[in-house]
Amino acid sequence: MTETAGIHALPVTVEYGGRAITITPAVVETDRGLVLIDAGPEGTVGSLETHLTSLGYELTDIWLVVLTHHDGDHVGGLAELLERVDAVVATHREEAPYVSGERDPIKGDGDRYPPVGVDLELVDGVRIPTLGGPMEVVATPGHAPGHVSLYFPEGNLLIAGDALVADVGEGTDGDGPLDGPKPHFTPDMDRATESVGSLAALEVDHTLCYHGGYVDQGSERIREIYERLRE
Repeated sequence: MTETAGIHALPVTVEYGGRAITITPAVVETDRGLVLIDAGPEGTVGSLETHLTSLGYELTDIWLVVLTHHDGDHVGGLAELLERVDAVVATHREEAPYVSGERDPIKGDGDRYPPVGVDLELVDGVRIPTLGGPMEVVATPGHAPGHVSLYFPEGNLLIAGDALVADVGEGTDGDGPLDGPKPHFTPDMDRATESVGSLAALEVDHTLCYHGGYVDQGSERIREIYERLRE
């Protein structure tokens, strides 16, 4: 995927919302084992396990799950995963009530995923040591109130979550495929635009999006997206 050591994209095609979608969780190697970035919707665990086996790991090597936000396609499979893995669950403090069931998800028809307790509430600027260098939490609200992205300054790699997308097709602007968040799924586009501006200030050479996967584009393209969203 990338020259950044110890970081692996795990593309999975699943049925979600009545259609097939391809999502891209990721795992990051650390001295303690694996950090999983987003768990995917219900029914994803088997595919994650297959990916990890191909990398020489087991599902039980996951010790930490970092959730970029509370949407069902990112969290729905977490309860199933935790039936097999004893892992710490971390997300931004503004996302925690939705994950734990104290609040219903902002998006969706009320048929929520199984709630899961949050062990660790993240804030902007927190750094987690990994084999790819420090993984920095970057607050990128807008798509969800406490959405976060993850930045690896030693490899200039950004794991964007849904703050950016790389779906090729309708809505792609300019020399894509990297683009801004999808307005239809983003309740607060003004905050989301500010978040793209925060990402544009980082030194990014390549980007991993949950929707669209790995893109060999970074700061220059993100700045273009930010300027367009501000118009």
